[in-house]
This record gives sequence, C-alpha cells and structure tokens, in this order.
Amino acid sequence: MAGTAERWSIADVAHMAKVTSRTLRHYDQIGLLPPAGTAANGYRFYGRAELERLQRILLLRELGLPLGRIGEVLAGQRDAVAALAVHREWLLAESGRMSAMAATVEATINALIQGETMSANELFTGFDENPYEEEAISRWGKEAVSRSNAKYNALTPGQKQAMKDESAAVNAELARCHQAGLPAGDGAVQAAVGRHYRWICFHWTPTAAAYVGLGEMYRDDPRFAANYEDAGVPVGYMLDAMKVYAAENLT
Repeated sequence: MAGTAERWSIADVAHMAKVTSRTLRHYDQIGLLPPAGTAANGYRFYGRAELERLQRILLLRELGLPLGRIGEVLAGQRDAVAALAVHREWLLAESGRMSAMAATVEATINALIQGETMSANELFTGFDENPYEEEAISRWGKEAVSRSNAKYNALTPGQKQAMKDESAAVNAELARCHQAGLPAGDGAVQAAVGRHYRWICFHWTPTAAAYVGLGEMYRDDPRFAANYEDAGVPVGYMLDAMKVYAAENLT
C-alpha cells in the first residue's frame, strides 16, 4: 500500500524494503531506526527521512557490519549525499568483483560443454581480486600498490600464512588490552601497535601522517572497521593508539 502524505505504516515499509515488521521493531528498540511517530491507533509510522536512513542501514548491513557499528557509522555521517556516494563506490567495487567471478564461472561452463580444458590460472580469474585495491591506489598511488602486491605475491604459502597469523596475533593482543581497560598510550598497547606498524612496513613504510591516515581509513571505511570490530578492537581505540605511536616514534 502506498504511503499517504509522506507517511508509511510499518507494514508498508516492511513490504517496500523486503524486511519483516519484527526487524523494524527491533531497529526501533535499539535506537537504530525510531519511527517518525505513532498514530492515534498506536501504530508506528515512518516518513521519508526514516526511509532514507533505512536504505543506508540495509546497505551497511549488506557490507557485513554489525548493528552496533552501523549506528556509530550513521551517527558520524553529517553529509547524506557524501555518505551515499561512498556506499555506491563500495557496491560498484563489489559488483565488479562478482561480475569477474561470474564471467570465469560462465567460461568454465562453456569449456565443459564443449569438451575444452581451461588453464589452471584461467579457472581462478577474478577470484583473487583485492576489494581494497582501488582505495589503496587513490591514497598511495599505483606504483606503491604494485610494489606491495609484487612483494606479497612472491611469498611462499607458508610466509603468507605467517603474515596472516601475525595480523591475528596483533589484533588479539590489542583486544586483550582494550578488555583490560588500558589507555591507548599504555606500554602494552604501544608494543602491540609497534608490531602492527612493523607488519604494515612489509608492504609500505608510512610516515607519521600516513600512519595516522591509515588509522582514519580503518575508522571511516566500514569494511576495515568490521575487521577490527569483529576481532574485539574498537576502531576508535585502534586509531587513538596509532596516533600515540606515530607521535612518539615516527616523523
């Protein structure tokens, strides 16, 4: 049923957004999406502002963010147009990645039907695309990203696993520091951030400003934020610790 005078019932919104009324009530209960008001019959109703906010909630949820983090992201966004432009870029990047994999699967189907054999490399075209590569290029340049990729690709499988293990160990240590209530400047926190900086230096050696900029990207990009939040490290805490480390150790 269409909304009347820019007002939609909870049933209208659930139908349009393809979510359940229960989901909308839950979003209201946790303060993520309060309705515009309540009608005389006690039913919630929503206005255009709430519909636009719901669109952004669903976009961020699709990108894998937990609801608590979605609320923080929305609270920090003052410019709706700029925020939506960022969401659009994420979606386009993900769409391109999926299209590349779909094309490879289609080529595999055609090869099987025709009795042909694809090379081992062709079977995985598009499967190793880095969803963050365009962001990295825009920040640090194609040459720097290419050097980093070449260096990483030259590693043995064991060395690549060691890199992943070190990242996980650093995150686990930072999570323990946060759970213990240690401030960002505490020696244990700074020791963990020092490990993080050395891990980053495998790819590229950032200056103080660049290292802080990296932390700001962790905070502002929900894809990165989700990685740290899922590991138990609030991105604000991570950024604060990186700022201290940069100020005290980098130029």
